[in-house]
Amino acid sequence: MLYQLYEAQRSLMEPFADFALVSSKMLGNPVSPLAQNPLVQRLSASYDLMYRLGKDYVKPEFGIPSVNIQGSEVAVREVIEVNKPFCDLLHFKTFCDNAATLDNLASLPAVLIVAPLSGHYATLLRDTVKTMLQGHKVYITDWKNARLVPLTEGEFHLDDYVNYIQEFIRHVQATHGHCHVMSVCQPTVPVLAAVSLMASRGEHLPLSMTMMGGPIDATKSPTAVNNLAMNKSFSWFENNVIYRVPTNFPGAGRRVYPGFLQHTGFVAMNPDRHLKSHYDYFKDLIKGDNSSADSHRQFYDEYNAVLDMDADYYLETIATVFQDFKLVRGTWDVISETGDVERVRPQDISNCALLTVEGELDDISGSGQTKAALKLCSGISTSNKSHYEVKGAGHYGIFSGRRWRDMVYPQVQAFILAHHTSAKASKPKRRVSASAR
Repeated sequence: MLYQLYEAQRSLMEPFADFALVSSKMLGNPVSPLAQNPLVQRLSASYDLMYRLGKDYVKPEFGIPSVNIQGSEVAVREVIEVNKPFCDLLHFKTFCDNAATLDNLASLPAVLIVAPLSGHYATLLRDTVKTMLQGHKVYITDWKNARLVPLTEGEFHLDDYVNYIQEFIRHVQATHGHCHVMSVCQPTVPVLAAVSLMASRGEHLPLSMTMMGGPIDATKSPTAVNNLAMNKSFSWFENNVIYRVPTNFPGAGRRVYPGFLQHTGFVAMNPDRHLKSHYDYFKDLIKGDNSSADSHRQFYDEYNAVLDMDADYYLETIATVFQDFKLVRGTWDVISETGDVERVRPQDISNCALLTVEGELDDISGSGQTKAALKLCSGISTSNKSHYEVKGAGHYGIFSGRRWRDMVYPQVQAFILAHHTSAKASKPKRRVSASAR
């Protein structure tokens, strides 16, 4: 019933948000003789803020039309290479007509970025993708909003997530002959499970794994996010945060953890910071500081755009990662695509390098939670394992913003390149077309 009430409230607010937008533009029109009046400026800013607080936020676009690679501007086009019911494998294909640049593009390492399925869209990693494109062929998991997935597509479980990742790894390997995997936050756990299962079967593994700010071992330095999942029972989550999608969406009747509840939780973690941010935005509008106002809009266009998660996946993640700690206790069994029950054994991984990255001030994945992967992967030699703590960085700072670009990316790039050399040397050189993967 809560979901239906939320949708009714959102529908009720829509005309008021539209009115606020029109009013803000009319009062703030620079050609209007009233535009310089202080009272009118405040009214315009108030209506603008009212619109921002009341509007419906849709899935953002990656919006990366081109990228600069070693001084050459290279066109970028998004291509869906694998279409699954709950996720697309998105490839950022690069295009150039310069022969030297084409040769360089063809030799770049192929990296699969596994984006979080924890409330926000994969576009949250826009800065990650744009930066990685400077030196890599980039793929990303583009998770779908569960309320848009018809019931006929079946349920989505944590096991399905793990199986998706394995399929995507095999696809990138089949295309390029190799694959590097990078997981950010929540997917560090299923990515480690996926590679572990591939290792136990004797499959060809990714050349490297980069794990950033994830709850590999949530018992270490628990955060407020961890404590909520640990201190509430499984039945509490099932009875209090799971709802069915209303009839006005393609996924009508599907059991989900609604995005609006997740968003409420995000805001509740730091209400004072968000209140101050909106007030600063109001003052920037009055001052005419368009640069700061645009930065606010860009951040909240992303932050406020949330998706629903299938209930089975969400509940199983809570139980597996934050309550039973199955990965670190060695008790996690996954049902494969063929229906076989397989035990997750990170110690079976050997021919795959591992880099863990943590933010010094991360308040979502605490200190040591990601680094725990190094101990779990005991089969990887010490020389192929590395850890990097990002000084002064919070959770988002390790994959977005100045610290990501200036501190983290150089470490990640050097690590991937170091473990890509052998594959690059063994692959015969060939001339590529004007489209370089």
